[in-house]
Amino acid sequence: MGDPVRIFDVVVIGAGPVGENVADRTAAAGLDTVIVEAELVGGECSYWACEPSKALLRPVLLHAEARDMPGIDPGPLDVEAVLRHRDRMSSGWDDRPQVRWLEQAGITLIRGHARLSGPRMVEVTGADGETLRLAARHAVAVCTGSRPALPPLPGLAALRPWTSREATSATRVPPRLAVVGGGVVAVEMATAWQALGSQVTLLVRESGLLPRMERFAADLVADALRASGVDLRLDTTLTAATRDTDVRLTLSDGQVLHADELLLATGRAPRTDDLGLETVGLRPGSRLPCDDTYTVPGVPGDWLYAVGDVNERALLTHQGKYQARIAGTVIADRARDQPLDRGPWSRHTGTADQVAVPQVLFADPEIACVGLTTADAARLGREADVVDYDLGLVAGAHQHSPAYRGRARILLDPARGTLLGATFAGRGVAELLQSATFAITGEIPLERLWHAVPAFPTLSEVWLRLLETHRDTAVPLRSGR
Repeated sequence: MGDPVRIFDVVVIGAGPVGENVADRTAAAGLDTVIVEAELVGGECSYWACEPSKALLRPVLLHAEARDMPGIDPGPLDVEAVLRHRDRMSSGWDDRPQVRWLEQAGITLIRGHARLSGPRMVEVTGADGETLRLAARHAVAVCTGSRPALPPLPGLAALRPWTSREATSATRVPPRLAVVGGGVVAVEMATAWQALGSQVTLLVRESGLLPRMERFAADLVADALRASGVDLRLDTTLTAATRDTDVRLTLSDGQVLHADELLLATGRAPRTDDLGLETVGLRPGSRLPCDDTYTVPGVPGDWLYAVGDVNERALLTHQGKYQARIAGTVIADRARDQPLDRGPWSRHTGTADQVAVPQVLFADPEIACVGLTTADAARLGREADVVDYDLGLVAGAHQHSPAYRGRARILLDPARGTLLGATFAGRGVAELLQSATFAITGEIPLERLWHAVPAFPTLSEVWLRLLETHRDTAVPLRSGR
């Protein structure tokens, strides 16, 4: 006789923020829910990404702002205090508080590595090598997130490179840090470690930073990085690297660079290896596709769900949690034989992660964006009116910082008179983002936006200036341009 099978209504694989939110929704609906986690409950975001990275950056950015304000002499950064703050914000890499939350929510936790072993079946291998078999009456939700996508460098293991995990959890400041990549992780970690005392060299394969964001915003960040002392090298590829007493990097232009640590911030890949996907007819090692209810197509019975980074719809914690809320509702209503509303913006349909994905780059200056960029609109053939405004001209910007530099751009649908996208670059602009997200998801017409009066003197007054500029001088972006 084989090992007994433990039966639950719902099995969730991965106890990061996405898995926690799926489990919370299904447990609250009365479904017997188990969540399986191989590492720390709380996942990448809590311990090696969002929380520790922002804990490193917040003191750095506040210090930079304070230096520019009259009457404030902030003195040097206390690096050890910043690292202790980072440790507190990461709960000391102790997941007991999150485990207690699972218990209070009525969710069973099993620790170990989970693999599908057939339809509605999951095998969990614990740290002791023992295997536990689980069966799901209604659903298995794969919420395993993503991992660093590393370049094919010879001898990569011997290099012992940093990934985002090491960059956010390091206990000492490397004198020289080489960062490979031009995306959000590369820029944020270059910003933090340069300010904490590293000499950072940022190696970017493309001709500019942050290729998915508006170029004007990326250029402002590039200027600020250079001004802070970062050695920014664009159009540069790392061709070889070796580690002895330090790291020796050979670049595409033939130059040799030496560093104490090498951070590879070259993107993310869905964590679908060794998940047993082949046991249900799916291909491992690539993204797990899903429809707008986050159900995996091609698997009979509508029982398998892919939620969060693993489906690659929007690789952001807050968007994964959005997906989790919808997936949890879908699972619960299917279990009750309730019909699903598959219309856009319904409780059963993921829409925002295709239309209105807000994102903040925490650098100096910040970039906050949602919806389409001008490059997106051109690629999709969408007609748009492009409206720009110098954010530094707003009275609230002068109050924020006497030497404020920033810029705002919105894209408007000329036929419907609604917002398609917005990008803000400047200090403090993260708090402008939700208003733009409301405008896009609510499809608020311009005629109504005129009545949303911004308080004076705040950065929000840029909305009024953008509307005035659109009335007078909007630049149309037409299909094919």
